[in-house]
Amino acid sequence: MNHATPKVTVVGSLNIDLVCHATRRPDKGETLIGDAFDIFTGGKGFNQATAAARLGAEVTLVGSVGADPFAEILLTAVENEHINSRFVTKRTDIGTGVATIVIEPDGDNSIIVVPRANMALTTADIHAAVDCIADADVLLLQLETPIAASEHAAAIAKQHGTTVVLNPAPAQPLPDSLLGFVDILTPNQSETELLSGMKVSSHEEAHRAAEVLRARMVATENAAVVLTLGAQGALILTETTSQQVPALPVGPIDTTGAGDAFCGALATALASGETLRPAVAFANAAGAAAVTVIGATPSMPTRAKIERLLESEK
Repeated sequence: MNHATPKVTVVGSLNIDLVCHATRRPDKGETLIGDAFDIFTGGKGFNQATAAARLGAEVTLVGSVGADPFAEILLTAVENEHINSRFVTKRTDIGTGVATIVIEPDGDNSIIVVPRANMALTTADIHAAVDCIADADVLLLQLETPIAASEHAAAIAKQHGTTVVLNPAPAQPLPDSLLGFVDILTPNQSETELLSGMKVSSHEEAHRAAEVLRARMVATENAAVVLTLGAQGALILTETTSQQVPALPVGPIDTTGAGDAFCGALATALASGETLRPAVAFANAAGAAAVTVIGATPSMPTRAKIERLLESEK
């Protein structure tokens, strides 16, 4: 439906990230002395909404937080990013979601997420936001909130012609009833392996696994799997084409927010009317820009930063 300003509605999580920097991950039963500690706003829903907002989209976030100091930090951040928070519900019976993150010197990370209020999001909460979902160009979903809530949102989107983009992270089995509403699926390698039941260690295996996933999605010509492969870029599989979109080479500092930057940028580009390949190239650049900054939300790039990165690669 493409408005003058792209409209993206995100149904997803809001977390506080507790980030430790260490020389390595601790072994079982081991205590390590870390190098640094930071507290950041995060959660895949909030991060992807922030990415889309910084790239010029009009963004509405649908989610759930507790009634605690972490919630106040997040809601202030939502306001500062100019994201519509009308449908972020504050609950008094459960705390705001948290994630503990260990980052190693090469930028690799390990994450434990405790969803708390994120998993209290209900279909009633989704129904309250029906107008924002129906009016959006793109609905962006992840898996840090209940499947039932995401499926209800996707069903509303399909009734009104809104494109549904699902980032299936963290990896978990998904019902066909949800995938049947999805237009664009953006799994990484491990998520693809879990969802397809197939090993993905070569281009040929990635192609076959993507075909398995696409067969479970909405039965339209434009339905696509966009398999993200880190430094190898992304594989796009549609009904008629299979193509690789190369990554941009950068020196990673922290990979925590790369996938969220990719998804927020992809949703914004699609909402702006871009076709899939240039939208994925734009999203690849967003992911590349994100790994050069510490922290998930701080790493969500601006359009100017992405354009500078793309220009430098010409």
